[in-house]
Amino acid sequence: MSAMIRDFALPDLGEGLTESEVVAWRVSVGDRIELNQVVADVETAKAVVELPSPFAGVVTALHAVPGQTVNVGEPLFSCDTGGGAAPGPDASPAGADASPEPQEAAARTEASTGAGAPSWTEGRPSAEVPPPTAGEPERQPTLVGYGAPAEVAPKRRARSLALAAPPSSRLPATGAERPRSTPPVRRLARELGVDLEHLVGTGERGLITRADVEAAAGGARAASTTPPEATAQPEASAQPEASAQPEASARLQPSAQPATAPAVGTHALPPSTRIPIAGVRRATAAAMVRSAFTAPHVTEFLEVDVTATMDLVRGIRADRALDGARVTPLAVVATAMCLAARRTPEVNSHWDEDAGEIVRYDGVNLGIAVATDRGLLVPNIERADRLGLLGIADAIAELAETARAGRTQPGALRNGTITVTNVGVFGVDAGTPILNPGEAAILAVGAVRRRPWEYRGEVALREVATLALSFDHRVVDGQQGSRFLVDVGGILREPGLALTMMT
Repeated sequence: MSAMIRDFALPDLGEGLTESEVVAWRVSVGDRIELNQVVADVETAKAVVELPSPFAGVVTALHAVPGQTVNVGEPLFSCDTGGGAAPGPDASPAGADASPEPQEAAARTEASTGAGAPSWTEGRPSAEVPPPTAGEPERQPTLVGYGAPAEVAPKRRARSLALAAPPSSRLPATGAERPRSTPPVRRLARELGVDLEHLVGTGERGLITRADVEAAAGGARAASTTPPEATAQPEASAQPEASAQPEASARLQPSAQPATAPAVGTHALPPSTRIPIAGVRRATAAAMVRSAFTAPHVTEFLEVDVTATMDLVRGIRADRALDGARVTPLAVVATAMCLAARRTPEVNSHWDEDAGEIVRYDGVNLGIAVATDRGLLVPNIERADRLGLLGIADAIAELAETARAGRTQPGALRNGTITVTNVGVFGVDAGTPILNPGEAAILAVGAVRRRPWEYRGEVALREVATLALSFDHRVVDGQQGSRFLVDVGGILREPGLALTMMT
């Protein structure tokens, strides 16, 4: 059967994301793959996503290596869908790893070690792919979010090696393209003040590389720091280049020792490590800034005797009839929030600036703030108000395992209505949490500590925690926020009160 080579372009994986980083390949050149078989793990600004193939065949080329960033629409791998003979190892592209087994093992190890750690989140199952349309044997199914099939998708325009317009231009295309470079290289160029328009790339097909940018930055710095009278002296003119080199080479590793040791008392900066702002960290930072400078935050605090709640949790864990139940104090707090939101629906709302409306939700999609190695994630439990204590406890445990393993799907990070964050797990008593963008309230739960407390007219050692509620004062008034906070605290103080709030 004749060969039919098809390129798989990186799809938009949700919310208009423009790029993804290849984390690990699940296949290698020469492997035969099936429809919807996972071929790679890619990391977006939201999550690590398992990428399935939209067609079956034999892998002929991998167009990126682990750690490389690929733009949406650029080819990720090529596949012979006509059943041609498997190519040899030489078919691997220049720079691609011909032996991805160690990377696969590393990815499996990371997932297995992360899954066992305590955490907070759970992903959503991938959407099912519809079967091929009858009568169209040559057309493969389109996966959700993958856009149009290759047969009807517009062909990519061949890139020109001529100098292009500045990357910052947002005007309609006029025939010229921006210089070819990867997103990390463009970020580095912005940080170092290098204009890519004036660079000629030394990489494959004229690609501008990190080394090109660093060399241009070093040359510009040398030109700007060398005094005119020193240009005739080789010894003086060489010094700026030496001083610029450590900065360029220390972006991902501790900076090298300066060529000339600083004199005692000059207060020089110590060695440092530069970490690119990308992925979840960049997305979280943008979201927090947008929230902090858009919604007027108010935070209220309440200290609560949670001894009865802790007794309830210990009792459930000891009950053989409930063996396997994963109830935690956080699960009780989450359940209390769902019940209290019924009496104060304002906290479960959204300020729609464009429509000039306050959107009040009929159900609770409860966001759980999760600290992961990749940064802060806030996946949500869909319709948590319908689950009850045991259901919420299971959902939190599953969210935790998924997030720690880096498998949270983008869909699980959208459409939350109110959030809870457990800062007590880090030994913190209280804080002023920042609202998750689009939500009207977030509750922070502090550490549970044994403290002297007034109890039934006497002083006794009780288990006490601090609750901190931040809310959007455009949507929630002080009275409403206080009522919600007191209701949550009342349930934690006496869990039996929850029975009076059930409908």
